[in-house]
Amino acid sequence: MLAVIPARLGATRLPRKPLRLLGGIPLVVRVWQSVMEMGVATRCVVATDSDEVATAVRAAGAECIMTRTDHQSGTDRVAEVASRPDFSRYDAIVNVQGDEPFVQRAAVAGAAELVTSGRFPLGTAAAPAGDDVLQQPQVVKVVTADDGRAMYFSRAGIPFRRDGGGVALTPPLVRQHVGVYAYTRDALARWVALPPHPLECVEKLEQLRPLAAGIPMGVALVPVAPLGGIDTEDDLARASAYWDDFRRGRA
Repeated sequence: MLAVIPARLGATRLPRKPLRLLGGIPLVVRVWQSVMEMGVATRCVVATDSDEVATAVRAAGAECIMTRTDHQSGTDRVAEVASRPDFSRYDAIVNVQGDEPFVQRAAVAGAAELVTSGRFPLGTAAAPAGDDVLQQPQVVKVVTADDGRAMYFSRAGIPFRRDGGGVALTPPLVRQHVGVYAYTRDALARWVALPPHPLECVEKLEQLRPLAAGIPMGVALVPVAPLGGIDTEDDLARASAYWDDFRRGRA
């Protein structure tokens, strides 16, 4: 399996995000280290359009692939890498976002297994969550069918409790999306060939594009959600405060 970590330097909410330091090392390098330690993928590469990012990750020993500058999403960047002849032998590809240093092995392996087992052409992960996340638009929620297939992702509170406190939403009903994706080669090519869907544009969630086109996406369940992606200065400060405890817990 091929793991690809897309890294774009042009983030606006956290300028130069891949190169910001977490525990004294660039964020994107921390993500690469995490993926390498998992031992899930047979090959792991960072995909970027930035010479600065490439220099930093190569200095850390990571393999880096230079990609086009016009990609609109990380999935587009991953697809460019997967389409290259030297990666043609990989039938399954996993996308670990470059701002997720706390990504769990269970999420990556779980999403990948949904694809490599042949159950689904696409895979992702989610964790049980409390009712409080229903009011947090920055937390992406997912509802699933009985077979583990994603039915919908939203920043809104789903499932919606129509009768207020009358029906308890037990944790399995409220699921927080964990942003890792696995694809078969064909499903990844289909995804990026589709035009952006109106639901994707409204919610700002690219995973709604394949769902709207009828491409099934399985959801692997993990016990707890990780700390989450790093998008703002506050996120980086919180991640930095948590980093030492996180590393000790993995040792």
